Amino acid sequence: MQIATTHVNTDFDALASVIAATLIYPGSSPILPKNLNPNVKAFLSIHKDLLRVSTVNDLSLTDVTSLIVVDVNNWERLDGMASLKDKDDLEIHLWDHHTNEGNITANFRCQEPVGATITLLTRQLKNNRTLLTPIQATLFLAGIYEDTGNLTFSSTTAEDLYAAGYLLQCKADLKIINTFLRPAYGEKQKNILFKMLQTADRTKINGHSVSISKLNVTGYVDSLAVVVRMYMEIINVDVAFGIFFDSRRNRCMVIGRSTTDGIDIGSVMRSMGGGGHPNAGAALLKSAAPAAAEAWLNELIPGNQQASVQVSDLMSFPVMTVPENATMKKVAEILKGKGCTGVPVVKDDKPVGMVSRRDFRRIKKESQLESPVKAFMTTRVLTIEPGKSPMQAAQLMVKHDIGRLPVVENNRIIGIVTRSDAMLYFYDLLPD
Repeated sequence: MQIATTHVNTDFDALASVIAATLIYPGSSPILPKNLNPNVKAFLSIHKDLLRVSTVNDLSLTDVTSLIVVDVNNWERLDGMASLKDKDDLEIHLWDHHTNEGNITANFRCQEPVGATITLLTRQLKNNRTLLTPIQATLFLAGIYEDTGNLTFSSTTAEDLYAAGYLLQCKADLKIINTFLRPAYGEKQKNILFKMLQTADRTKINGHSVSISKLNVTGYVDSLAVVVRMYMEIINVDVAFGIFFDSRRNRCMVIGRSTTDGIDIGSVMRSMGGGGHPNAGAALLKSAAPAAAEAWLNELIPGNQQASVQVSDLMSFPVMTVPENATMKKVAEILKGKGCTGVPVVKDDKPVGMVSRRDFRRIKKESQLESPVKAFMTTRVLTIEPGKSPMQAAQLMVKHDIGRLPVVENNRIIGIVTRSDAMLYFYDLLPD
């Protein structure tokens, strides 16, 4: 017997990859864990007869001679497959887009850093010229969209877009995808979010704002990942972790979400026995108290900071500044001579304002050129810390319609980052 299976709390990428594996390996049976993502559970409630999936309780593992594992590379994350781990004559084929080593030793391995595992299987199906039904194409595209954030996560690759385009050619239905990828949010989730917000706390880790929330929950609650993402957005932090403790089962579910590339959530979760991606992940901790889970997170986070570009890598220095009592005529000479569009205004070396060419529009008489710059400067100074990301700098510039940000450390200007600096970074035009 040949079976294809995946990780517990099965999401759309995992489900799609299992079904695709049965097409690549004719005669194999799709075996799903008992615990499924709520959106997947809703999808299967309608499509189960068409997909003909089973659980491990429906078969005898002694008859299994070949195992196809998708979207995971760890025995502990498979449901009910432990007895196969030491089976000598078992042939294992593994398909996964997570690049961690894992503990499953496979006879064949397709493991590449793409946005979704189903992307790898779709490529193989296309090469095999396997005909896909519109329902299969729709499921496969849902897997890509879910794991890449509709092709917007930083882990998305060109391969994912090629696969998505091919699946659309195979008549994938975007209306159905939008229906089943809609996050579930009800009264239970609303109450949990409210409690998390009441105790919200923030800390700084190398320029990134991080919040860890601990909460007791009773029984199973769907869509906790949605709650953590909403929590992160409402309290406006770069990274958020939710630690949900079920005292009846004596276990913690840890869920992490991030809007920055600076901290690898997936790596943190893998260290805790779970899994995920740079911007999202989860882990289940048995017999662990919430305080212990939080302490573990605080140990892991600093060690999982990615070597990403920071504002300090983009900024220009030293910075040309002008004192607040300099005349507008002097500022005009500086802007013309240096070829820049604005400069920070300082008092005792601390930023107190910004003056730009735009401010010269307010000068109506030539005599006003002898006025001090503090009479025309913008007094609301927006600054940024050197450890922040280029994306955070760009977001500030867009939000406040400004062209430059002084980089400040210990209340002193150490550099300046401009729109041009940000664009050079985003379009990969920085010098090596």
